[in-house]
Amino acid sequence: MASQAGAPLLARQDDETDDFDETRLDDSNAPLSDNDQKQSGRLGYFVWLLTLSAGISGLLFGYDTGVISATLVSIGTSLSNRELTSIDKSIITSSTSLFALAASPLSSILADRVGRKPIILVADVLFIFGALIQAFSVSVTHMVLGRSIVGLAIGAASFVTPLYLAELAPAAHRGMVVTMNILAVTLGQVIAYVIGWAFSQYGSPAIGWRLMVGLGAVPAILQCLLLFIMPETPRWLVKAKRSDEARAIIQKTAGSDPVALQMVDNVLKDIEIEAREEEDNARLRNGDGKTHRSWLVGWRELLFVPKNRRALTIACLLQGLQQFCGFNSLMYFSATIFLMLGFTVPTLTSLTVASTNFIFTIAALLLVDRIGRRRILLYSIPFMAFGLLATAFGFSASGTLTVAARGNELTQSGAIFILINIMLYVAAYALGLGNVPWMQSELFPLNVRSLGSGLATATNWLANFIVGLTFLPLMDALGAPWTFALYSVVCIVGWVAVWCIYPETVGLSLEEATGLLEHGWGVR
Repeated sequence: MASQAGAPLLARQDDETDDFDETRLDDSNAPLSDNDQKQSGRLGYFVWLLTLSAGISGLLFGYDTGVISATLVSIGTSLSNRELTSIDKSIITSSTSLFALAASPLSSILADRVGRKPIILVADVLFIFGALIQAFSVSVTHMVLGRSIVGLAIGAASFVTPLYLAELAPAAHRGMVVTMNILAVTLGQVIAYVIGWAFSQYGSPAIGWRLMVGLGAVPAILQCLLLFIMPETPRWLVKAKRSDEARAIIQKTAGSDPVALQMVDNVLKDIEIEAREEEDNARLRNGDGKTHRSWLVGWRELLFVPKNRRALTIACLLQGLQQFCGFNSLMYFSATIFLMLGFTVPTLTSLTVASTNFIFTIAALLLVDRIGRRRILLYSIPFMAFGLLATAFGFSASGTLTVAARGNELTQSGAIFILINIMLYVAAYALGLGNVPWMQSELFPLNVRSLGSGLATATNWLANFIVGLTFLPLMDALGAPWTFALYSVVCIVGWVAVWCIYPETVGLSLEEATGLLEHGWGVR
């Protein structure tokens, strides 16, 4: 039986009108005037503080995925007293994704039981241990163990941080706030590449890579301390029957914005109504008058309630597309690729890719709540496909077809042509696919938001694992042109899917956004 969360949003308009002066908004669903929109364009210091504090998880996520690129070309014979093979590199890289895949759904179950904040703490502890194990590794096995522990941390952080920010952010700024976390991810990658280049040029090869991976523990320690001032999210507090605390947090996130302050009661009512409706629907579905909030019932509601199933389909589609388009093959193996292209300082060349990602993520930060999630994807994905096809053409024309070719037949102009098109691809990715899939939590109702977001994040890491494990073998088996052309085809198919089933959610509250999927895909 489908939840009827969308209907009460309309039905209660008359009930709530009496609670407000006529000079104010009649309902939280009513559109804001131009003046109100201008006023609500401000974020309070408390939201900024929470965004920056939670964003450390994104920084760690980006640093640990970016640092492996420079590490793989710097290790030499430090592990197991031999040079790393392609299989070694693939396993070291993909182990992170595999364990992130395992951590995401488990974190989603725990986040509903104990809250969002404790999951961030657990992720920080895992980041610290994983970084230290990598730093003191003496064999490939030790390195894989360290990367696996970091993978558990990344899986938990990549799921819970966007959820945490989405549940705290005011509706008008939710896209920007969640994108701030993605900006932190890209900043972490830039920092990783800068440190990788610095150590490769000026540091000791024997200990440089160990310091690179070990530094990942520092931001995690800082965030552990900041967690003392970070609150739990209002929506989890309402589920835990702590509405007074939820009201206080909503009021703090409103800051000094008069429009947002005026809406505090309405926002709390929306959350309470949705939570109550979902509990009532759970009782009806169970047929025994009890909610039975077990993990099995949560799965049943996610998979068999039509609007929840649609939300899961869209979220998994976007997360899978984000990885199968091949982007993280550049993050993990960019130094290897640019070494193949003949660049003398591949880690420095990789920095241009990470910087492009960072700069255009800033652009996405400014645009995503203006253009909208759906439109920014439809505008950017074609440029991704074009960049990949042009890169494939560049490899084909140069005669550099496999990893083993090492740029022997590649001219300088050919290498620059490929680099420019890779940067075009990365820029388009950063504007759309790099951030929009992480807004997945706005598609799910409160009762399955954590579980649905966790499963979608697991889809991301499954695809990430597959890409990380297969990229170098694909380059050897098919050659660079066909590998990049294959990623381009994925982008084209993904664009068609986005056009067909992904609705626009910009400017809607979380409760309103879930109502779009009540009776269909909500695209029209």
